Amino acid sequence: MHPLAGQPAPPQLLIDVARLERDYYERQPNPEDPAQRVSFGTSGHRGSPFEGTFTEAHVLAITQAICEYRTGRGIAGPLFLGKDTHAISTPTERTALEVLAANHIEVVMQRRDGFTPTPVISRAILAWNASRAGGTRAVKRCVSRTAS
Repeated sequence: MHPLAGQPAPPQLLIDVARLERDYYERQPNPEDPAQRVSFGTSGHRGSPFEGTFTEAHVLAITQAICEYRTGRGIAGPLFLGKDTHAISTPTERTALEVLAANHIEVVMQRRDGFTPTPVISRAILAWNASRAGGTRAVKRCVSRTAS
């Protein structure tokens, strides 16, 4: 068991959430720095606004690329958008929704600002696709996988 299990986090482990959000919106990634380029892990792009590795610029570019990919392949079904519990998830969701709306993409997401783990999104896509036998297929996209 971790020694901090069940204990309040010590002050040196706490993050400045206001600074994290400020960095998300204000930092511009340096394309010359490989660490600040878009890169994908097991569940999407990962990084931290503190290091310029997960910023609004990243989310804008990724989401626009998804829109262009869908258009280029004639994908017309809804896009299922997941959201996790990380501190920057709400700003990330807002950015993605702005791009998706500008591209007239129908979005399916959790009601009332709720959270949706990746398996829930995967299940929702499978259920939607099964209900559309032979029709338009949905394509999953989760951009809100961040680390602080």
